[in-house]
Parts: sequence; structure tokens; C-alpha cells
Amino acid sequence: MRELLKSVQRELHLHADEATKASVRKFVPTSRRIYGVKVGAINEILKQCKDPSFELTEALWKSAAFEERLLATKMLGRVCRKDSARTLRLVETFASEANDWVVCDTLATQGVRGIVNERQAELLKLSGQLIKSPNFWERRFALVLLTNYAKSMKFRELILQTMRIVENDEEHYVRKAIEWLRRDLAKGG
Repeated sequence: MRELLKSVQRELHLHADEATKASVRKFVPTSRRIYGVKVGAINEILKQCKDPSFELTEALWKSAAFEERLLATKMLGRVCRKDSARTLRLVETFASEANDWVVCDTLATQGVRGIVNERQAELLKLSGQLIKSPNFWERRFALVLLTNYAKSMKFRELILQTMRIVENDEEHYVRKAIEWLRRDLAKGG
């Protein structure tokens, strides 16, 4: 596993540039360690990974660089159907450790997309728990997670109830997630 992780990290270093690094710092100001790799290159690295695994996903997440965590959330989306229970555990851990809107949102959308129907009850329950968290990234995650269900009238009241819990939240990133969810609800019918 260690060699595979090192290989991915080498690829990230090869695709890194200072202009992208500056752009990430500007648009994702809460990100910490940054390589400076464009999302397109991250997607290519993911495609090159012939056998994505939970182990590599976890190793990338623990490495904690912005691009490694983004790659981990995308990889989770590719392996999530192999073990949806393990995916749920990782999602909960990752959501508690997220520190920027890009990784948070990717986890809540691409990271779980393959299990949103199979694990609907658990994901909705998780959203209901995290919306009350003192950690604003978890509150944002709880809202963005609901975008997976916003097109269905079946979930409209639950989503509205969840949004009411944070309707006066002063955190910028939570407010932006509320706006996103409102737009999705308006499109859903």
C-alpha cells in the first residue's frame, strides 16, 4: 500500500504548478497543504488507478493534503458499492475531519453517489445528526448530502425541516449550502 500511495503522490507532484496552487489558495482559502494540481489531472490520476481500494482511500485521506483528500473522496465513490457499511463509517470520519468546501462537497456528492439509494436511511440519519454539530463543516456536509435527495418530492419536508435547524446559521459555508439546497429544491418540483 505504501508504494502505491507514494506513486500517487509522485503523480500529484508531477502535475503540480504554482498558478494552480495560488488559485486553490484563493478559492479554497481554508485548504491546508496544497500541491497545486488541477481537478482534471486529479480525475486522470483516478482513472489510471486500476484497482482503487478502501485502503488507498484511507491512506490518501490521512496524508491530509488538499488534492490527496479530494482524490480520496472521489476514489471512495468508485469503491463505495464494494462495502457500503465501511463506506458509511469512512464518510462519517471524513466529514468530521473535512476542512474545506471542495472536499466536503465532493464527499457528500461523489463520495456517496453509489450508495444513496441502498443506504438512504443511514445517510438521512447522518445528515440529521450532523446538522446539529458544532463543527460547521459537518453542518455543511449534512446539507450538501441532502442534495442527493432534493429532486424527489418524497424528501422535500425532511429537507425543509433540516434546513430550518440552521436557517439562522451565521457561518458563510453553511449559508452557501442552504442556498444550493434551495435552488435544488426549486428545480425538483
